[in-house]
Amino acid sequence: QVQLVESGGGLVQAGGSLRLSCAASGSIFSINVMGWYRQAPGKQRELVATVTQGGSTNYADSVKGRFTISRDNAKNTVYLEMNSLKPEDTAVYYCTLNQRFTGVSWGQGTQVTVSS
Repeated sequence: QVQLVESGGGLVQAGGSLRLSCAASGSIFSINVMGWYRQAPGKQRELVATVTQGGSTNYADSVKGRFTISRDNAKNTVYLEMNSLKPEDTAVYYCTLNQRFTGVSWGQGTQVTVSS
């Protein structure tokens, strides 16, 4: 079983920055992919970014060049640095960890609100 705890959400003006963190605990294996998804009101949940334990990253086109995902394997923690935020980035952001044997685990979500 895996537990994910997110932090760092909040309210920010357009053009501002926020940094999300997510700490994983429980049955963590060495080979896994951590990432962030988001869900805006009335919309489907969508991928934001993922990072492998080796540091390979993948981003949604909508956040490329503005968001940076990183991780600290020793701490089982993933980060999402969000810059040049736009009102359309407003959503609940969910941390995920995907690994063999336990599948995909989800955090409880953290609200990010960008005002215009």
